[in-house]
Amino acid sequence: MYWILFSGIALVSFLVQWNLKNKFEKYSKVLLPNRMTGKDVAIKMLHDNGIYDVRVISTPGQLTDHYNPVDKTVNLSEDVYNDCSVAAAAVASHECGHALQHATAYAPLKMRSSLVPVVSFASSWMQWVLLIGIFTIEIFPQIMLGGIILFAMTTLFAFITLPVEINASMRAVSWLKNAGITTYETQPMASEALRSAAYTYVAAALGSLATLVYYILMFLGRSRD
Repeated sequence: MYWILFSGIALVSFLVQWNLKNKFEKYSKVLLPNRMTGKDVAIKMLHDNGIYDVRVISTPGQLTDHYNPVDKTVNLSEDVYNDCSVAAAAVASHECGHALQHATAYAPLKMRSSLVPVVSFASSWMQWVLLIGIFTIEIFPQIMLGGIILFAMTTLFAFITLPVEINASMRAVSWLKNAGITTYETQPMASEALRSAAYTYVAAALGSLATLVYYILMFLGRSRD
């Protein structure tokens, strides 16, 4: 039963990623009427919200877009930074949504940020601890339990990430419309692109939860034996 569930989640995750890739490829070919680049969109959104201490910079690679609360920078991949498309505007405004969250002390973002050191430690060690725990569960079940606790921290992080990402997208969609960056024709495109991106986080969280349940069932089954 578990493998059916796990396979279903894996299939959904694949379809979500495929859909996201197609949506962004499609909307990266639709130019904004005002020809604003991702950089221009990001700067305007920040300034419209009274934020002047956050820099917008270009970062190498693809899908490397992120907001860094430590040095207060909106990092846009080169394609997004220089592009004038609906997709670029959606990504840029989404990352600025995180800057707005930071500026307004958005509670889920604060919670996620506080968990980063713990999750970083858990991610580095959980696979090794779980592997050792699986082979030694009949002798030292505590090791397997420790691995499950570490994995549970990453699962918790994945679920806390959901409201953070969804809220950033909601802020982006609302601002794009109110600021006149998108038009009647392009607004649904930006909304759809950001909604598709949000689905990837939902799929990741569910996949992490399913894996956690699998390890818990394994622990309960082996420890009883």
